[in-house]
Amino acid sequence: MAKRLSLLLLGFIACCVGSSSAAERPNILFIYLDDFGWKDTGYMGSDFYETPHLDRLAREGMIFTHAYSASANCAPARACLHSGQYTPRHRVFNVGTDPRGKAAYRKLEHIPGVSDLRTDIVTWAQCLQKAGYQTATMGKWHLSDDPLPYGFDINIGGTHAGSPPRGYYPPHPRAPQLQDVPEGEFLTDTLSRKACEYIAAADPKQPWALYMTYFSVHTPIQAKKELLPKYEAKTPGQQHNNPAMATMIEAVDTGVGNMLAALEKAGVRDDTAILFFSDNGGYGPATDMAPLKGYKGTYYEGGIRVPFFANWPGQIAPGQTNETPIIGVDLYPTICAIAGAELPEGQPLDGENLLPTFRGEAQGTVAKDRSLFWHFPAYLQSYSRTNQQRDPLFRARPCSIMRKGDWKLHEYFENDEYELYHLGNDIGETTDLSSTQPEKLAEMQQELRDWRQALNAPVPRALNPKYDPEAEKAAIEAAKEKKSKKNKKKRTV
Repeated sequence: MAKRLSLLLLGFIACCVGSSSAAERPNILFIYLDDFGWKDTGYMGSDFYETPHLDRLAREGMIFTHAYSASANCAPARACLHSGQYTPRHRVFNVGTDPRGKAAYRKLEHIPGVSDLRTDIVTWAQCLQKAGYQTATMGKWHLSDDPLPYGFDINIGGTHAGSPPRGYYPPHPRAPQLQDVPEGEFLTDTLSRKACEYIAAADPKQPWALYMTYFSVHTPIQAKKELLPKYEAKTPGQQHNNPAMATMIEAVDTGVGNMLAALEKAGVRDDTAILFFSDNGGYGPATDMAPLKGYKGTYYEGGIRVPFFANWPGQIAPGQTNETPIIGVDLYPTICAIAGAELPEGQPLDGENLLPTFRGEAQGTVAKDRSLFWHFPAYLQSYSRTNQQRDPLFRARPCSIMRKGDWKLHEYFENDEYELYHLGNDIGETTDLSSTQPEKLAEMQQELRDWRQALNAPVPRALNPKYDPEAEKAAIEAAKEKKSKKNKKKRTV
């Protein structure tokens, strides 16, 4: 009898807590940038870009310095974000399904995967709709022709396109609700303006979630014209000095400032949780993630570690920096927890709820030594003007990656190669410890294999009949010689 009463009491408490959460459901502003690097804000250390509004928001919330995208490039990162699942579950492995890079240089037949997020996967936006939220997406979608079937009531600009089809100035053909745009208005400004209009017109009796998914700073690297003279005249930083990129970043920051002003004017700033994240590392030819190695498309830290902060007045204490490793699939259960929305029954989710971590609660805080995973069974060709890759031909070859605590393992399938790094001592992944730490290597190899087996992750094994090892070797040698001559010329100058 006592046991039954205890269970009833616990159930009553749970109902009360659930009702309280539902009554206090905050609005959610999720700012998601494209190709925005780990160091591309002032609060993360940029010495050239100007982001005063983002810096203030970050300082007034919790900054995560070990935040990761779940993939090193756009579409799979977004599929992971909206599904809450690692790539082997949804099978969006790359941008498109065609092989990338020259066939003669690809030893294995890649796994093509799919280009659209399956509609049978319940997204966090659908969970929020079910919980009574109005949902809107503004900007880049990239996972199908139309985001509306995936849980959004309003779509402004979202299609399958991964970048502005004709750049950041109008016209914007085929982009929903972007046909009647003032002449000469920068696309980032257009999206920010529409977001402010949305906030102002929102029903105060219904909570809303705005997925503010800017195209910025994806290519084309196209300056906001009126800001360009300012940055061309500015003293270059030691790390960043791209004036066009700086104007694109300032446009985002100004838009964030305008949205904050709109929240204040509507009287809902304190009732709005704000999340800030990027879909992958920065674009190599235009920015720099040092001391991290790599950039967008690589699975070194610069390709997957990204800026992230959470700001929620009264719920997240200001002035905090958190070194817990977190990853894109964590945002699904976190957003649902913030909204008091139920998770989909029977659908596997690979992330963990970060809300207890945000609040500094004793129970439920994410462990710093949990394992994080990446799987990329494809190829991604190199940038011509960058060199922080395993080789000059590809940013990424078929691989699986794992981080556990301070240890990070790379596995590359073409030649069964491994790289092992201790990020606590070597954030730049400069010293491969795979030959000197055999026990740690074996331990992580086994866990990574077990993870792939559990998720039925496809591993490319079939040889590519068009592969030409001699042509590949010659191309690598030619690229190295070109790089050597370029470096020698720099030293001479």
